[in-house]
Amino acid sequence: MERKVGSSTLTAKDVKAALEKSTTLTAEEEKALRMRHGAGAASKTAPLPRAAGANAELADELLVIEMQLMKAMRARTGQTRTAANASKAPAAARTPEAPANATKDKIVRALRTKKK
Repeated sequence: MERKVGSSTLTAKDVKAALEKSTTLTAEEEKALRMRHGAGAASKTAPLPRAAGANAELADELLVIEMQLMKAMRARTGQTRTAANASKAPAAARTPEAPANATKDKIVRALRTKKK
């Protein structure tokens, strides 16, 4: 095996191009290389890789979990599913007297009693 004579400079652009082609690196290894050489992500608008890959059963399970989490988040924050659903809601459900959540209601009551 011969020794290489001379040196070469590895640029962030070269590292970025090589990482886009690579399929054998783990996410941690890729992150370490990007941080070490200052190479940004491939594209800010590119879709994120799917965790399930080609496994349809795992993709279904992950979708169910995601839907449950979104439903719980909406219930916790008091958000409706879409703007179209909000316009179809009855007027009684959209009145300002209805408390958004118990914590806010408690704070408002405490401030009202403090004011008196």
